Formats: sequence, structure tokens, C-alpha cells
Amino acid sequence: MDFEIKFKSISKRWVVSVFAPAVISVAIIAISACLFVRSYYIENIKRLANEYVSAFSLLAGTDSEYFVSGARNYCEQFEHKDKLEVMVIDSKGEVVVSTMGFERKGIKMPDYEKALKSDSKKAVWIGTTDDGESVLAGCEILADYGSGSNGAVRYVVSLKECNLRILIICAAIIIVALIVLFFNVFSGFFFIKSIAKPVREVSAAARKIALGDYKEELKTDRVDEIGELCDSINYMQAELKSAEQLKNDFISSVSHELRTPLTAIRGWAETSKMSVGYDEQLVVRGLDVVLSESDRLSDLVEELLDFSRMQSGRMSIEMMPIGVIAVLKEAVDMYLELAAKREIEITFAEPKNESVVNGDRNRLKQVLINIIDNAVKYTNEKGQVLIEVEEADGCVKIIIKDTGVGISAADIDHVKEKFYKANKEVRGSGIGLAVADEIIKHMGGLLFLESTEGIGTTVTVVLPLYVAPEEPTETVISPSGENITEEGANNG
Repeated sequence: MDFEIKFKSISKRWVVSVFAPAVISVAIIAISACLFVRSYYIENIKRLANEYVSAFSLLAGTDSEYFVSGARNYCEQFEHKDKLEVMVIDSKGEVVVSTMGFERKGIKMPDYEKALKSDSKKAVWIGTTDDGESVLAGCEILADYGSGSNGAVRYVVSLKECNLRILIICAAIIIVALIVLFFNVFSGFFFIKSIAKPVREVSAAARKIALGDYKEELKTDRVDEIGELCDSINYMQAELKSAEQLKNDFISSVSHELRTPLTAIRGWAETSKMSVGYDEQLVVRGLDVVLSESDRLSDLVEELLDFSRMQSGRMSIEMMPIGVIAVLKEAVDMYLELAAKREIEITFAEPKNESVVNGDRNRLKQVLINIIDNAVKYTNEKGQVLIEVEEADGCVKIIIKDTGVGISAADIDHVKEKFYKANKEVRGSGIGLAVADEIIKHMGGLLFLESTEGIGTTVTVVLPLYVAPEEPTETVISPSGENITEEGANNG
């Protein structure tokens, strides 16, 4: 049989549910860390630059005559010329002096333009100069006290070294992130491999078992869920192998059970046909055999039908109060003649009182016939079958003992299983006790077996005694107001 098996790869599911979220999370963390590092460095530069140029704000207190000379004085005395350049701008927007000592005319100053428009009179600009250098520039408009010295102070810091440091740190963060992802992939690969490989082996073994190869067995020393799955597959394989063997034995047994009476019916039918008009006694004997074997076939078919109903949950049980002793006596009477022919003594210690249970009369009789039949069938000539009935603890016990071949310790736990036959040399389908056990369970009882090989077997059927429901007592109130029962009212 060719068939296609489709399944979603565990690797793909791992990538979607584990690796992709990990990549996104690591990327977010790495980007956030890089942005934090850059922000930290930029803010630190701004803070230091504002501290360095704070003295220049005093120029706001000078008049226009001394503004330029005072600015030049501050520039000459500035101690941090190696860290940043400071420019002093007059009220017309022209750079009058710089700490670098160069003339600064016609340069772009976006930060100055922003500061003029800003309510705080301060602005910062990060960008590139005309010669391509990355810089951070900040500008503060000086306060106007009416002296005409409301110019501005501007600083410019090169970001070349800062950007290099930020790049190195961000590169380190990215490398760490990649290492984390690498280990995630590395561990994920081995994790998936540790799952996918045994799962494929289990899948292959399950397909072989499904196709009837019950020799397949999974070997694993794992103690996790995969190991448990392998053990379950092996257990299933063993159970299927056992069920297959039981099925084959059942088919062989039933085939034999059907062939024997059919052969006898056909043989005696032909003999009887040839003897008509010549030997009437032989004809009658042949018809008796045909009828007997027909009944045997009918019983076997009914047993198979009961088993089918039991398997499908359609077995019908009509519960009603029934007398156990009467049913048991009918079942015993059916086997007295057969037992006498085989010199087997059936002893039924019939109690004086009837035991009533709630059950199905026909089904109970079917169970008792099956048990007595097995007792007679497995008991050798001149053996004994003892049948007793006891009442105890609200239950009735039907005990059937025989002195037959008994059941081995290895078979005793399986004889109530479907298709199981402890003794394959004796006729029977192997499902009688399974059906009997199911019937007794439906009636609220239990069926027990005790046996010793070579000594005999004891089968005990336990059923709860029938308890009649209490009838409600009608209360009648007399005209005098006294409560009297319905019985008292009738007598009055």
C-alpha cells in the first residue's frame, strides 16, 4: 500500500516560534544599547561644553564699546582650546573673535539661526562642516541689558573621536548579540536534532507496525518524553502482536469448531439419505446427530453474536427480579445426561430458600451454562463437579468447582480475555468466559476464577441480592385531627 505522510517540520516551527522572536528581541536590545551609548556620549559632550563656555555669558554685562575687547580677552584666556572652539558673535550675527584665532566669516551656523527663533535662546546642531567634518555645535544668545552687547556665544566640538568610540562600543554590542544568536542556533540545532531524529524513527517504526511488521522494536535509553513514547510504541507493538496471534488462534479455533459439526451433518445427512427405506434406525440416528450438531452450530453463532454486541456496546440486559436457584437448576439439568455418559458426577447442593437477584434470566442462564460446560468439558472421566450457593453480606455466591485439568499460573490471568484459550486441544471459541464476565458486570456482579493445574478449577459468580423498594405509606387525617395510616383507615 502506498500512502503519503505530510507533516510540518519541527525545524520550521522552531524558527518561527523560537529563533525569530529571539532574533527580534536581541536586535531590539542591541539597537537600544547603541542608541543609549550615542545619547550618553552626546549628552556628556553638551554638558562639558556648557560648563567650559559658562564664563562667556558674563559678556552680556559689558557695553558695546568693551564687548569686542572683552570677548578677545576671554578667548585668549580660554583653557580648553584643545577640546572645543568657542566663537563670540555680535548683535549683527558676525563672528568677532574665536578661540582658534582664525577669521570666521561666511561659515554656516544653523544652531545660531535656531537659537534666535527659540524661546529659550539656546540651540544645538549636529552635522557636517563644509570641509566634511562631523561636529556638534551649540549656541546661546546673550541677554540684552540695553547696552548693545546682546550678541551670542557659540561652541563647536569635533565628533570624530566620539563617533569612533561609539562605533567601537556598538560593534562590541553587535558582536555580543551575534554570539548570543550563534549559541541560540547551535543549541537549537542539537535540540531539534535530538527530537527530530527519534521522532522520525518512531514514525518509521509506527508505519511498519501499521503494515503488519510486528518484529519492529524501538531501542532507546532516553528518560524523557521521547523515551516514554518509544516505550509506548513498543508496548503497542507487543499488544498488537499478541492480539494478532490471538486473532489467528481464534480464526483457527472457530474454523475447527465450524468444520467439525458441518462435517458430521454432511456425513450423517448423506448416510441417512442412502438408508431411507432400508435402515430406519440408522436414519433416525443420523437425524439426531444432524439436530444435535445444528444446535451446537447455533450456540456457537449466538456466542459470536453476543461477543460482537459486547464489543460494540449493544449487548441488551433486561433487569428484573429473578430466582438464582431456579435458573441454576435448569442449567445443571442440561448437563446431567452428558456428565453421566462421561462418568462425571455433578453434585448440586440445592438450598432450601430461593435467592433473588436483579438481572436478566436468559443472560444469567447463558453464563451458568458456559461455566458448567467448561467444568464438564475440562474434567476427565470419573471426575466431579460440585455446585454450591451461599448468601453473605447482601450477596449471593454461585460456586462451581471441578476436578479437571486446571489452569496454569501463566494462563489464569488471561482466560477471561477475548480469543484466549488456555487449552487449545479442547473445543471452544475462546470468547465464552469473556462474554460471561461482561454479562455479570452488567448485572452489577463479579466473576472470579481460582485454579491449580492438575487439581481443578473453581469459578465463583457474585451477584447482589435484590432489595425491593419500600412502598410509600399514605397518611390519612381523620376528622378529629389524628393521623392514621391507609391500612388503619380501611380497618376502621
